[in-house]
Amino acid sequence: MSRRVVVTGLGVLTPLGLDVESTWSALLAGKSGAGTISQFDATDYAVRIACELKGFDVENWIDKREARKMDASVHYGVAAALMAWNDSGLADVGFDARRVGAIIGSGVGGIQTLENQHTVLMEKGPRRISPFFIPMLIPDMSSGVVSIMLGLKGPNFATVSACASGAHAIGTAYRAIQHGDADAIVTGGTEAAVSPMSIGGFASMRAISSRNDEPERASRPFDAERDGFVLGEGAGTVVLEELEHAKKRGATIYAELVGYGATGDAFHMTAPAPDGAGMASAMADALADAGLAPDAIQYVNAHGTSTPLNDKLETAAIKAAFGAHAEKLAVSSTKSMTGHLLGAAGGVEFVFSVLAIGRSVIPPTINYENPDPECDLDYVPNGPRETDVSNVLSNSFGFGGHNCALAVSRFES
Repeated sequence: MSRRVVVTGLGVLTPLGLDVESTWSALLAGKSGAGTISQFDATDYAVRIACELKGFDVENWIDKREARKMDASVHYGVAAALMAWNDSGLADVGFDARRVGAIIGSGVGGIQTLENQHTVLMEKGPRRISPFFIPMLIPDMSSGVVSIMLGLKGPNFATVSACASGAHAIGTAYRAIQHGDADAIVTGGTEAAVSPMSIGGFASMRAISSRNDEPERASRPFDAERDGFVLGEGAGTVVLEELEHAKKRGATIYAELVGYGATGDAFHMTAPAPDGAGMASAMADALADAGLAPDAIQYVNAHGTSTPLNDKLETAAIKAAFGAHAEKLAVSSTKSMTGHLLGAAGGVEFVFSVLAIGRSVIPPTINYENPDPECDLDYVPNGPRETDVSNVLSNSFGFGGHNCALAVSRFES
């Protein structure tokens, strides 16, 4: 019999707040994190809006000299991981370093570093490239730095699956603990992709919203007038822990991770499979892994990107996975407020799913104003819903046909 896995620590950095409580409060208030880009001059760009982190000071988490050797994506990943670690209380009771690991995903890694160092190459030549360029660039470095800072000698690597990276990290950590490879793992996702090349690239493929004059209304998942996602940045991590290990030390248990589904579309580099078949199979696999019937789920935290194709096909996929129960589900997209954090999205949204259970409230989908006949589920429009929540499914899907679903439940001893 596989071991039970519980959530004992939470940490987030989002465009809505620099910790769990401020982010959650803004989420329930229906606040948008979107605004005009401030990190670079986007005057000549087709898209000039994003959901940026506000007021983050890396020196609150990492020594100034060490921080200079790291990309912003690592700054965010480390900060969120330390939040979750401190919240878990593991350091207070001591732990077997060989049995604790770090698995933190990122979709694009150090893209800001890549752009900055390319400018150095072009303007000053190859001898002026930073000796830290490569470790700053590679997507595994959040896991590496967290491992070094906390002395974790268990499983230590990154997952890279575009916008499913954070969710895949959590699912992979779950499996490692289930199978006895570790007793606890700090896991989730991080991203710092609000950069000139990233904004320009997403705009060229028409994936992001060009509602530049109304940034707060630009991310509108499932709405008939949606025109793309709003790029966000930040990180979301949790501490997953084997149940008996957590109980023995008297840990606070937020919820239990009970199911993980991961599938591939085998269809297209960027478009989901027709009718959302791959998405539906990931959800069905997560439910089967959890031993939950479809009607046991009260809430789906949707991938809900605010792109025309994703939202339509995710709606179809939910109907396929849940059958008649789909009409009774609450489905919301918190990306309507945080923006799309790419590889960090799955980590942040898993934290939201855990909080929905613990706080008995479902966060809304804001900017839902114009119903789309092809998106006809209950999207919890424009305001939170207080209700008993015992089982949640969190969806994450990525370019390349990567589908991931995580099932989380109220902990029952």
